[in-house]
Amino acid sequence: MSEQDKVQTEQQQAAEAAAEQEVVELTPEQELIAKLDAELQQAKAQLAEQHDLMLRIKAEADNSRRRSAMDVEKAHKFALERFAGDLLPVVDNLERALTFLNRDDESQKAIGEGVDLTLKSLLDTLAKNGVQQIDPQGQPFNPEFHQAMSIQPSADVAPNTVTFVMQKGYELNGRLVRPAMVGVSKAVE
Repeated sequence: MSEQDKVQTEQQQAAEAAAEQEVVELTPEQELIAKLDAELQQAKAQLAEQHDLMLRIKAEADNSRRRSAMDVEKAHKFALERFAGDLLPVVDNLERALTFLNRDDESQKAIGEGVDLTLKSLLDTLAKNGVQQIDPQGQPFNPEFHQAMSIQPSADVAPNTVTFVMQKGYELNGRLVRPAMVGVSKAVE
């Protein structure tokens, strides 16, 4: 090893020893400041993590509250769905009774008026509770609200038009309770 290499090695060792002494030779105030700085950085990181967690928990609580409110609203809005469905055959029977009555016969006239009033009262009560009748006579066929029971060629109306209603449909607050059973026209061949 040359003299110059020995000098460089000694200078390097002296520099490393001086660096170690500098690290070791921190004053107590500097050590305290370094320790407090490290703790501050750790506390800031923990605060950021907990803030993020708090925001996530708050968002989840808001979503839960909204879901619950929507569930309660739907329960109130559609609570009568089953009951209304059970009443629909009664409406159908009253309508059938009216079609079989002879309005010209004086003995059946009072019965017809009674059945008319009963049917009107029942339909008014259903409407007051959100149940609407679907009577699509003459309207275009809509598979969301109508159930086609027959298809007949017709030159009198446009194709895909409801020509007759076998049984009226009903909806509760926009939700279908029962589709209307209908006959639909098609183009004449």
